[in-house]
This record gives sequence, structure tokens and C-alpha cells, in this order.
Amino acid sequence: MITQINEKIKYDLIVIGAGSGGVRAARIAANHGAKVAIIESVKVGGTCVLRGCVPKKLLVYGSHVAQEIKDAEGFGWSFHSFNHDWGKLIKSKNLELDRLNKVYLNLLESSGVEIIYGFAKLLDRNKIAVNKKTFQAKKILISVGGKPFIPNIKGKDLFITSDDALDLKNLPSKIVIYGGGYIALEFACIFSNLGSEVTIVYRGEKILRGFDEDVRDRITLELKNKNINILKNKNIISLNKKKDLITVELDQASKLSVDQVLCATGRIPNTCEMGLESLGVQLGSKGEII
Repeated sequence: MITQINEKIKYDLIVIGAGSGGVRAARIAANHGAKVAIIESVKVGGTCVLRGCVPKKLLVYGSHVAQEIKDAEGFGWSFHSFNHDWGKLIKSKNLELDRLNKVYLNLLESSGVEIIYGFAKLLDRNKIAVNKKTFQAKKILISVGGKPFIPNIKGKDLFITSDDALDLKNLPSKIVIYGGGYIALEFACIFSNLGSEVTIVYRGEKILRGFDEDVRDRITLELKNKNINILKNKNIISLNKKKDLITVELDQASKLSVDQVLCATGRIPNTCEMGLESLGVQLGSKGEII
């Protein structure tokens, strides 16, 4: 790992964001002889490796075992008892993420890319500030990825996001999942397979907006077969916590009492407070670079 960073060096390229896109761009540029630095505020690897595809699929695979055990009974197998250890699953997931993080670090270091940890703010088109230090480059590449979107409702701090769901200390006995996209549905199945009582709250008429109609109908049926409750055409109005339970107030005067509420209402660009607008970079309504 690069620990000594010379802030007086002028780089050919500075990449902001060490996810899949940023790491690839930094490595290719460095392999062609450019002097490159990459800025990361958390860990190298990005959404897919650390907070999305990889850890989520590990939980998906782990949760499928419950169904496989049930199917095995139809083939004559008998299981006197079995228990699932949520904490052990999360620990195993984290070990794999640590391994992948080291792979990405090795890829960067072997290419000669310098790694700077911190949150980058643009000062001008060739200069950034990180941890009160200034760095300059001929070119700056913005590859900051996205973050979960949280709607502005009363009690929104009680929501957990898909990021948080990957590191829960305990498996919730009852959970509400707000949203009807693929992220919401994957977590619904994970928690349901492992024994949680799951309710999906969705503002639309049918889940998986934008997907093939037959797929939407089929997955709705399969979710119901898993005893996952789907509340359509509803919005969460507020969240309120008393002791260990969260009261979820819905429109049409209905309420639910659960352990956790997962907000899966989409993701938005992670461009907030980077200083883009002050430099004249036009942003869209969600923070996307136009």
C-alpha cells in the first residue's frame, strides 16, 4: 500500500473513486506511462465488490440452502435439526470482501498507481483537495459511483439501506422493505429464506417497473409462494421507534410494527459536496453530471 504521498507532485491523471471503473482507468493510464493517483474515501473495490453484487450474492447463495434442505427431504433425506448463524454468514462474507479488496490494491500498486484515502473536493479543473492537502493533475476523472436514495419522510434516520443490510448484527424477525426493484426483491428473498417475516411496500401497481410483464407477474407469484407479503399502491408516511420496534405508518391509515425497515428506493450519483457546481459543471436533478 502506498503510504507516502507527495502533494507537490503534479500527476498526469487523478481518478476520484476506486470502484471498478476508476481502478480500471487508473491502471490502464499508468500502464501507458502516466503518473496516476486514485482517491478513495472508504475502501478500494467500489459498489459491486463491497456493497452490491458480490456480498449480496453471497447472502443469496447462503439463503438458498434452506430451500435445498427442504427439497432434500423429498429425496429421502432426514434432518433432525439445523440452525442458521447469521453472524457467521456475515463474518464469512467480510473475509471474502477483504480478500477482493487486497486483489484490487495489488492491481493498483503493481501498475504504479498511488492511492490516497479521503474525500476529494474539486478546487478547479486541475486541482483537488483531500484531507486539507492539495493535489494537481493535467486531467481529473470523476468515477464516484452511486449511493442509496433515502426519501425525505418523518423518521427517515430509522431506515437502513442495502449497504447497512449487508452488515446487520442480527437477522430481523420482521422487516419491511420499501421499494419494488430488483435490489428490494433480492433482499426480500434473502431475509425470507432465512426465516424473517417480510413485507414489501411499493408505491406502484406492479413490482419491477420497466421489466418484462410476464417476468413481473411470475416473480410476484413466486414471492407470494414464499409467504412474502406485497402491499401495492402504498407509501411510507413516517417511521417511529419505541424500544426495539419500529412503527411504519402507511398512507390510507395503516400501520406495521417491525424490527427493521430497509429502504430500497433506488440509487443516486455520489456527487454531493464535491464542488462540481461551483466550477460550472452542470448537474441534473439527481446529482448526475449532464
